[in-house]
Amino acid sequence: MRDLVIVGGGPAGLAAAIYGGRAMRKPLVIAGGAAGGQLTTVREIENYPGFPDGITGPELAGLLQRQAERFGAELMTDMVTGVDFGASPFRLQTEYSGDVEARAVIIATGTSKRKLGVPGEEEFIGRGVSYCATCDAFFYRGKTVAVVGGGNSALQEALELTRYAEKVYVIHRRSMMRAETLLVERALSHPKIEVLWQRIVDRIEGDQTVRALRLCEPSGRQDEAELPVDGVFVYVGTTPNTEFLRGGIEMDARGHLAVDGFGRTSVPGVFAAGDCRKDVQEQVVIAAGSGAVAAMAAQEYLDIQEGHAPPQRECRLPSEAPASGGQ
Repeated sequence: MRDLVIVGGGPAGLAAAIYGGRAMRKPLVIAGGAAGGQLTTVREIENYPGFPDGITGPELAGLLQRQAERFGAELMTDMVTGVDFGASPFRLQTEYSGDVEARAVIIATGTSKRKLGVPGEEEFIGRGVSYCATCDAFFYRGKTVAVVGGGNSALQEALELTRYAEKVYVIHRRSMMRAETLLVERALSHPKIEVLWQRIVDRIEGDQTVRALRLCEPSGRQDEAELPVDGVFVYVGTTPNTEFLRGGIEMDARGHLAVDGFGRTSVPGVFAAGDCRKDVQEQVVIAAGSGAVAAMAAQEYLDIQEGHAPPQRECRLPSEAPASGGQ
């Protein structure tokens, strides 16, 4: 049985492993397919403190992993498929490695790219539909592509695509971008990028590969138009990777985990960090910081169980907050 198991190997999980390792808890990180999470698909990170010239996602992931292992963390490339949080020790079922028992658990499973859900999307995945410009931009040298979305990821990947593609359309359903001002300014001023405002993709068309997008207004199919493209990159938000937890822990309708200010979930001894939490901004530095907070809270929990620490500080979940008003 383990003192601490961390589910997820992205920046939140690896930061938690660093802190858990320094606390001599020898954490096990069940990292999924590979350590790093979505960092492995990011070409450049410019806003992570300590790297004034920027750093690539894979480089940062490698440094975090090396630091976690230096302090005694063990990484397992496997997936958690189910949990039993009914009583301690907690039980986690993995896809290939059998059951793992832990006295404390940190959930840091992050999110996955959300799909458009339009005709043609599933049919052309890998044949013109992509969710990772860093992975696939090379295949569109000299071609015309579209990026769907208006957040940081969409504009970062649109700018990445300009290194290869001849023309990059950014399709956004609103009249304003949600991305950081610097990214918006870079995109709007780039000669290869053209923004199509207040448009959505109604369907994706093609033969062997993507040939065109059918666009329309967000309110309906008025003014439907065809946009010839060779590929489309989708960045319309994310979905938390928490389906395996349903029924065993408090979460919102979309699957984001409810936590207090210390990362504690509705199950004592189970903590959460990173983008799988409710009401958080998806930034690498925020994910890493939350991993550290969750690991310290887990250490405090374990100390209490062992009779080595005073009771934990009170911090209610949002659902437990007292009603406003009164005297």
